[in-house]
Amino acid sequence: MPNLPIFLRTIRSRSREHQRTMELLAGAGLAGQMVAILRQELDSMIRVIYLLTQNSGRREYLIGTLIRGEKWTRENSRAKITDRDMVDLAQKLQGWTKSVYKFGCAFIHLSCLHDYNDRDPLLQLPEHESSDIIEHCRYYHGGPAVGTTRFEDIVPYLPEVLKKISDNLDCYLEMLEDGEILQPSEI
Repeated sequence: MPNLPIFLRTIRSRSREHQRTMELLAGAGLAGQMVAILRQELDSMIRVIYLLTQNSGRREYLIGTLIRGEKWTRENSRAKITDRDMVDLAQKLQGWTKSVYKFGCAFIHLSCLHDYNDRDPLLQLPEHESSDIIEHCRYYHGGPAVGTTRFEDIVPYLPEVLKKISDNLDCYLEMLEDGEILQPSEI
């Protein structure tokens, strides 16, 4: 797969930049941009997971289209492969993918959540969505404390959330390098 090294280099470089950016944003207290970085890293992860479900020929084709700056399309069709398609697939492997992705999208696209300095974004979400975010943060990162449900309480954990996503991405990239294919029964 001649395009694979370029693809891997691109994803790994993007991930390293996200790590450095998160450190800077955390130091500056720029929470909205920290969430946006999570969403960008998650974008890489869902694409790699999607590639892992494809046979080697299809995988090479999709990687080539990305390198050429083209959109991914469904096999034998001009219909686009959507982020939702990839998020739904990744959600089967990582139970937290959808909630982090959706929350991150709200910080990528202008939304009511950008008013986070005056109105708590978690209170702007349906209760089950804010509960999911807080519970995932507690389960995977040890906080925030039970009883706290404010956005400001999860902000200190955002660098750890990025690390979790990045570590998963690294594992999936290694699987891609090794030519592994995730079978539907594994998802």
